[in-house]
Amino acid sequence: MPVARVHTAQPSITGSDVVTIETDLSRGLYSFSIVGLAGKAVEEARDRVSAAIKNSGYQSPKSKNNKVIISLAPADIKKEGPVYDLGIAISYLIAAEEIKAEVSKRMFVGELALDGTIRPVRGVLPIVQKAAALGYTEVIVPAGNAEESALIPNIDTIPARTLQEVIAHISTRTEQHVAIATQPVTQIPNLWEEHTTRLDDIRGQEIAKRGLIIAAAGRHNVIMVGPPGTGKTMLARAFQSILPPLATEDALEVTAIHSIAGEAGTISARPPFRAPHHTASHTSLVGGGTHPKPGEVTLAHKGVLFLDEFPEFERRSIDALRQPLEDRVVSISRVHANVLFPADFIFIAAMNPTRGGDERGNYAHQMLDTYKQKISGPILDRVDLWLEVPHVDYDTLTAPTITTTTETDAARAQVTAARTQQSQRFTDTGISINAEMSSRDIDACISLTPAVQTLLRTSAERLGLSPRSYHRLIKVSRTIADLEQSEHIEEKHVLEALQYRVQV
Repeated sequence: MPVARVHTAQPSITGSDVVTIETDLSRGLYSFSIVGLAGKAVEEARDRVSAAIKNSGYQSPKSKNNKVIISLAPADIKKEGPVYDLGIAISYLIAAEEIKAEVSKRMFVGELALDGTIRPVRGVLPIVQKAAALGYTEVIVPAGNAEESALIPNIDTIPARTLQEVIAHISTRTEQHVAIATQPVTQIPNLWEEHTTRLDDIRGQEIAKRGLIIAAAGRHNVIMVGPPGTGKTMLARAFQSILPPLATEDALEVTAIHSIAGEAGTISARPPFRAPHHTASHTSLVGGGTHPKPGEVTLAHKGVLFLDEFPEFERRSIDALRQPLEDRVVSISRVHANVLFPADFIFIAAMNPTRGGDERGNYAHQMLDTYKQKISGPILDRVDLWLEVPHVDYDTLTAPTITTTTETDAARAQVTAARTQQSQRFTDTGISINAEMSSRDIDACISLTPAVQTLLRTSAERLGLSPRSYHRLIKVSRTIADLEQSEHIEEKHVLEALQYRVQV
């Protein structure tokens, strides 16, 4: 009996690995073994596959006196999840000479139920991306994953519901062949999405709203400080409503990450918004595990990471944000693997000035006194905008709203115009937004007038700004200028940016 070979892949955020499923049958007492660093879910596939084959009208492996060896190559890659079921079944049937099929340019993905139906699995999108890049012409996936798979246009997605359908589709026997229609290419709608909370829902807090518009335009990090009940959480949630839709490439990257995490939902260009509770474990926030998995900082990639009650998070979790806030990646080092997960997000933190929520006095001084052992200077140095959110007076809360254009629509227009100006400025530089600029990019892309240079120098000396804070001040000033469609940074832009400087 010849060795049968079928291809699938192990999904991964850092790049899926193609796995060859090899099946060898030999005479002897029945046994069914899977080798190649298989996880528990993969080892259990033998029983699922055997039942699915029997209930699809073929002889079960258990009914034959054969020694079945399934090898998943390369053997040094950890194989996890039920994505291998369909490939193992097809490989076995070919090796047992129960079917004849052409599988060299096809990739098989799916979990088998005992009756032969095919269930959706995690991580389909990165698998299909890998298959397309390597020249595979077709990928057979569960029907429930077809819309996600069809986001990749240069490979045919075949949505399958049962093992019998797959066998009929790949069969080279004319009387048995019944092709499955190819899934149409999925288009990502590039539209603004409505949210339950908008800027219009928040009365007062004009300075905070202005700060959030600046943050959305330049993807700057924000910390909001104020007593309980003043609208910090509402402001953070309303921030979603003024974030532009993701570009197609970014939307695919985000969808792939959430697909692997098992959180893939409706296909959209909506930036992710992650708001873990302050009791979240260090691993769930940053990522990790024996075989590293992504945490909230990676699930927030290209979107927003909102940490409410910021100082109440674990000290080590707060300090672990240093790397993603600076390098836009998070490094996970373990005995079994060292990986870099993407973590390019807008950071928004909200906190009370004290645990008791004192509503009067200097918020910065109160925060420093209460939380000086929890929030380190390097973390605050990575925040671009400090926004105070004080109590709103009764007259503002009860005043009637008389506007013809909503605040959200006006903010969206401003952000869109500012982002367009930035993309034109950074053409052919590898970056697209002000917050991504390095010191070299600032020198190359931003020209400062003598008056602005003098103001920046004076401010840096008097306020004792670190080099990082100095460069972040320039980035925020540039974003404010972009919101006004100004070609150059003016002194008023720097002065406004100084108002948002972290005050501790």
